[in-house]
Amino acid sequence: MVLVAGLVVTACGSTTAPTPSSSPARGANPPTVSAATDQKTAPVLGPGKPPPPTSLETKDLVVGTGAVAKASDTVEVQYVGANYTDGKNFDSSWSRGQPASFPLPGVVPGFSQGIVGMKVGGRREIVIPPALGYGATGSPPAVAANETLVFVVDLLAIQ
Repeated sequence: MVLVAGLVVTACGSTTAPTPSSSPARGANPPTVSAATDQKTAPVLGPGKPPPPTSLETKDLVVGTGAVAKASDTVEVQYVGANYTDGKNFDSSWSRGQPASFPLPGVVPGFSQGIVGMKVGGRREIVIPPALGYGATGSPPAVAANETLVFVVDLLAIQ
């Protein structure tokens, strides 16, 4: 199942929300990320430890040097998406063998907000609470209701 399309179709709620927190304010139990800085390799995500965060959290694993993503941009990315509780991947452009391209206004709010401010060439971990993801409905069968999501995103280009 390709959830990037699902992200575009099911976008809901306001696209304005609190600014994502960066690494100094991160929760004490972030998921583990293997191959975190090797952008030639798909990252491997492990589960986070309870309790999951209740606000959007971001952490730059690699700081890019290119243009900065804005909320209105269309971006090209490589990414892995996993469930916070068990680290199980539910979507990955890496597994499809090609980057994904989409307009940031068309995805779930937490994904869009997590990419805004990122520089091309960077890799960022984004932890999305249910309220900024798929919420109480989830996106069955891959994403359960009220699931916290974790993405590791490589920003390849702004189109």
